[in-house]
Amino acid sequence: MKIICIIPARYKSSRFPGKPIADICGKPMIWWVYQQAEKVKRIDKVYIATDDNRIEKICKDFNMNVIMTSEKHRTGTDRVGEVARKIKADLYVNVQGDEPLIKSETIEKAILPFEEKTDNIKVRNCMTEIKDMADLIDTSVPKVVVNKRNRAIFLSRLPIPYPKSRRGLKYYKQVCVYVFTPDALEKFCELSKKGPAEEAEDIELLRFIENDIDVEMVEVEQDTIGVDTPNDLEMARKIIEKQLRDKK
Repeated sequence: MKIICIIPARYKSSRFPGKPIADICGKPMIWWVYQQAEKVKRIDKVYIATDDNRIEKICKDFNMNVIMTSEKHRTGTDRVGEVARKIKADLYVNVQGDEPLIKSETIEKAILPFEEKTDNIKVRNCMTEIKDMADLIDTSVPKVVVNKRNRAIFLSRLPIPYPKSRRGLKYYKQVCVYVFTPDALEKFCELSKKGPAEEAEDIELLRFIENDIDVEMVEVEQDTIGVDTPNDLEMARKIIEKQLRDKK
């Protein structure tokens, strides 16, 4: 099975321009993501997908595979879809470029169910239980509700489900590692118009749910920090600094 990992990276973020190449301990943020993806033995090759020459240059400076893509993509998954049309594979892993704390074990856990081939699921995404209640009210953190088979019912930036009764209630948040079969990825790109839920929430996974395509959420233990603001970057930087000190 040929598996390609693609890390979409764009410079023009409305909240944090240039964040993929923001410095963390002397390396650009996407370098930290790239290194974890490369540790996954099941992945044959890792690529950065970008539309910006500044990101392309940084990738080349740090010996990371990079592919230039269109400036017109509205989501990272659309960008991954363009790369998939150029490089054929059996599975495509999309790891967000603003997840510098992602672990290789988390990426691998999202891939494993496809090897078992016990169902017809074509899209998988990771989720983890929310332990820090600050994440529950943070609108940059998508929350997930699943059914008893761990199929995604809905994702929202608001706390869901509503806690009318807190008995036994657990909250989960999305971890931005996605795995797609080629036909699921192509279908996503064909459905180029966002549905009302995706448009409102700005969560691309909702495009599958709104079009009756099952998404299985794979529960992982890792808690992550998606970098959406300079404050998030500072938090990630402190954690990585501590990890580097602990290794000495």
